[in-house]
Amino acid sequence: MNQSKNISKILYYLCIVLSAGYLITFVYSVFCLLTGFAVTTYKQNLYLHINYPFTEQPFLNIENNYPYIILSFLLVLLTYGIFFWLSAKVFKVFFQSKLFTEGNIIHLKRFYIYNIFCPLPIVIIASFFVEVEGIIWGLVFIHFMLGIFCYFLANIFKQGLHLQNEQDLFI
Repeated sequence: MNQSKNISKILYYLCIVLSAGYLITFVYSVFCLLTGFAVTTYKQNLYLHINYPFTEQPFLNIENNYPYIILSFLLVLLTYGIFFWLSAKVFKVFFQSKLFTEGNIIHLKRFYIYNIFCPLPIVIIASFFVEVEGIIWGLVFIHFMLGIFCYFLANIFKQGLHLQNEQDLFI
């Protein structure tokens, strides 16, 4: 069990770092796109560089059209920032001293609801405005399967909490 706790701690911190990276990049990108700070165009205004702060060094390269910027760039940064944040909360569940708690079940529930119900509608809406590559549908399926797996896990935790509470009453 100690090995599982150590692995879950490592994955927790990794997901926190990834979430922070995505969300900070999202906020910085929104700031740059709204203010024009650190943004340069190239190839006859077809593309944009979002530069590292206070440099002319490109950080991000994106197409210069609003559907792409919103649906294929900003929305991806935001949704993966949230995904890794929720993933971190799930990994945190597994290194707690008490596994079967209402709070841990809530973290699992948020994760499965997000993964089952968010990716498909987002990609369907985006497909009306931008080209969605085939691999994206594979990612939607993977998120759906992660959500289903976590749904089963949450139900196991609910049963474990119920049994734990019965045991506490019995003693």
